[in-house]
Amino acid sequence: MGILSGNPKDEPLHYGEIFYIWSYSAKKKSILSTYQLYLSHAGDTELKRLLNNLIQQARQAAVECDELLVHNGIMPPPSLPERPSVRLEEIPAGARFSDVEIALAIGENLTASLVACSQITGSSIRIDVGLLFSKYYALHLASSAAALSLSKEKGWLVPPPLQLRRPEH
Repeated sequence: MGILSGNPKDEPLHYGEIFYIWSYSAKKKSILSTYQLYLSHAGDTELKRLLNNLIQQARQAAVECDELLVHNGIMPPPSLPERPSVRLEEIPAGARFSDVEIALAIGENLTASLVACSQITGSSIRIDVGLLFSKYYALHLASSAAALSLSKEKGWLVPPPLQLRRPEH
């Protein structure tokens, strides 16, 4: 038998895996709070649906990462308190995030999450950790596609300069 060739769940985590799992859990807990804030500010029904899906994904990822950490004797990062629900009309116009701003922030976060999941998957030596973050990558990829489609449909996407005419060869 080779080194670390038993049941992956019985293998030790290396320090990089511990750091990444702990950091990812902390990020999901932070973004969970942020998405709850955005949910109160969002006016568009489809954007609210996307935010609710992202909240559920972040909550599930934090729970799974925390369980993995605890199973390996590591104290998980603390959770932020749940945000109270607020009606959009109660938020002063100057203090409100617009749907465009929310959509852009979601896109930026999902892009960063894709990079993080890819990095964690690539640096993991425990197969279960790599597979877990591959699953998160797939979820972020699907959410990114949904967010991009929504932004295009609603006219929220501000594309970089487009190549309308291609050079002839």
